[in-house]
Amino acid sequence: MALTKEDVLRLAQENNVKFVRLQFVDILGTVKNVAITVEQLEKALDGEMMFDGSSIEGFVRIEESDMYLKPDYDTFLVLPWRPQDGAVARLICDVYTPEGKPFDGCPRGTLKRMLAKAAELGYTMNVGPECEFFLFHKDEKGKPTTITHDEGGYFDLAPVDMGENARRDMVLTLEKMGFEIEASHHEVAEGQHEIDFKYADALRTADNIVTFKTVVRTIAQMHNLHATFMPKPVFGINGSGMHTNVSLFKNGQNAFFDPNGEYQLSKDAMYFIGGIVKHARSIAAITNPLVNSYKRLVPGYEAPVYVAWSPKNRSPLIRIPAKRGMSTRIELRNPDPACNPYLALTVILAAGLDGILNKIEPPAPTNRNIYDMTEEERIAEGIASLPGSLQEALEEMKKSELVREALGEHIFSKYVEAKTAEWDDYRTKVTQWELDNYLARY
Repeated sequence: MALTKEDVLRLAQENNVKFVRLQFVDILGTVKNVAITVEQLEKALDGEMMFDGSSIEGFVRIEESDMYLKPDYDTFLVLPWRPQDGAVARLICDVYTPEGKPFDGCPRGTLKRMLAKAAELGYTMNVGPECEFFLFHKDEKGKPTTITHDEGGYFDLAPVDMGENARRDMVLTLEKMGFEIEASHHEVAEGQHEIDFKYADALRTADNIVTFKTVVRTIAQMHNLHATFMPKPVFGINGSGMHTNVSLFKNGQNAFFDPNGEYQLSKDAMYFIGGIVKHARSIAAITNPLVNSYKRLVPGYEAPVYVAWSPKNRSPLIRIPAKRGMSTRIELRNPDPACNPYLALTVILAAGLDGILNKIEPPAPTNRNIYDMTEEERIAEGIASLPGSLQEALEEMKKSELVREALGEHIFSKYVEAKTAEWDDYRTKVTQWELDNYLARY
């Protein structure tokens, strides 16, 4: 049930809230807070809180800096790890211009625009993310290391899994905040964990991912651990992904399910897959946004590198989980948890809708293990690879009218600018690898 302004004011009073964090994200997905006292809450709920947009990555120039925050009442939450006497609450906000229009550079507003396009076609989008992360020790100065005491493997239990207590507290905190946790377990690599929460509509899921990452980092800190969503923090072991389960609903029914279709998938599902396959390389700079993302996307560590789909097989980019009926969905396996969830879901939906609108048939499914195929065999089957670097991903993105239109000119150009600077910074640095291999030899 949707909350009203009166509900939020009442909840703040009942929970003895003293401070409220007005949250939004920049184009890179970093959470920003404007903290207010509860006395200013009514003004904030009326959308009258202003902030300086020129100080935020990819927002506006200094001469057009005034921006307004409009809270989504339904995102009101009391933060359970803060003192309950003089509690702290948060509201997630959309960013508006002084003229009262949604700001083009607001990622949340961008996803809302894409969801409105889907709604015009009769679709709502549900998303269930599987967020992986690493827990590492800190050094004596409190700086994060890549050291873990944990010898755990997939689904391991204590005493081997030293992160179990931290993960348990994360789950309990998330449940206090209204999350329905479906699974929580140790992942394949040492120090790697996954907590899965129940799917929701795409906007709520994007909000939940942002909240989830904040909770995980905060609770890890309380255990004197560092939680990181960096895709590949340690060479030689699996990186962290954010497998993204997607379904479209129409008139209350799962639009991907057809009991009489091949694999019991509807035409909509097949076309959606066709759209993702067509645009996967173009959207990679959004779903896999870091230089480091492409250290994860290499063959041999269970990461999906090849642009293919299968109803059976875990090696392609798109897997179709076995459940049917209302649970029919596709699992897109390449996104990583460093992505801006609002922008990632925007481009995934844009690609899928393009498939539906233009009836893009997917290629035949690939039921062999693609990692075992030779390059010649992959070429013969028309299986492309995802970009091998952030630079290659940006080149693909720059050529894509679909991504430009989905993100809007402001976010598209600012994002490319920020990520090109990131790549240039990386490629001009001299690394330890180069010193180890070249300094003595040449």
